[in-house]
Amino acid sequence: MKLNVIKQRSIWWSISSGIILIGIISMIISTTTLGSPLRLGLDFVGGTRLQFALDCTKPGNCDKPIDIEVVRNVMNGEGLGNSSIQLLGEQKQSLTIRTKTLDEGNRTKLETALSEKIGAFDQKSIQIDSVGPTLGQQLFKSGIIAIILSFLGILGYLTFRFQFDYAFFAFVALFHDVLITMGFFSILGLVLGVEIDSLFVVGILTIIGFSVNDTVVIYDRVREVIKLNPNQHIDGVVDDAVNQTLTRSLNTTFTVLLTLFSIFLFGGETLKYFALCLIVGFTAGAYSSIFIASTLLAWWRERSGNTQAVMATDTQVSDEA
Repeated sequence: MKLNVIKQRSIWWSISSGIILIGIISMIISTTTLGSPLRLGLDFVGGTRLQFALDCTKPGNCDKPIDIEVVRNVMNGEGLGNSSIQLLGEQKQSLTIRTKTLDEGNRTKLETALSEKIGAFDQKSIQIDSVGPTLGQQLFKSGIIAIILSFLGILGYLTFRFQFDYAFFAFVALFHDVLITMGFFSILGLVLGVEIDSLFVVGILTIIGFSVNDTVVIYDRVREVIKLNPNQHIDGVVDDAVNQTLTRSLNTTFTVLLTLFSIFLFGGETLKYFALCLIVGFTAGAYSSIFIASTLLAWWRERSGNTQAVMATDTQVSDEA
């Protein structure tokens, strides 16, 4: 069965526009309430993060879940009412607190106050991380610079290997993937209190690289089809190229997603949201390569009057599809 991507491009564009719009609205709300489009974690804003778990070896200590209102009252009593509090696990017998920078004495005082109200903590499970605000700002700036440089590098490389319109619409597809991933995590930040850390930046860079690979495969096949049928209408060229590479693109994405879902389910709390970032981004990347980058190229060629396929530069890219 042949997939008619060009004929139904308004559907593909509407789906992407709707998802991106929801994400943008979420980021606007997040900026209004939190001061940033996403809920920034300790890596970026600095401060102290404490994680406690109840000691279930003591009788009656884990009979009921932690009451977040009790925790909040304790934090207010310690002058830390603006702290972020999140319960962990299905039984809700662990919690993580992100607050301003605390010295050892204040951390001990807070732990004592909490244990008096909600129960004794397992000393082996206590985790304390501290990051200075200056280091957090440097990490944030470095992450933004890395993402911008990766975009510019890809734009320049694709312009050299193909043509500028190929490169530009590949760039649009990458921006599409990043926006969808950011919007998704903005919603998670508002609803579930999920914070982004330096691994999120790594995830975005990985998504950019993976997504552009799929787009290059399709664009390379577009050039091959043009070479074989130089008089064919650009709509037919793009449809043929997408269908010829569709199985390869879907199989590649599916096998990668299997691994990522395994990491998400069994990789532990540290890698959970990193894997989720990649799952969302890779899915959006496969979609944008097939339905956005290709259809935008055909639309532009038709709008500019180049309905007959025009050969790109003679530089050849090996057929990986």
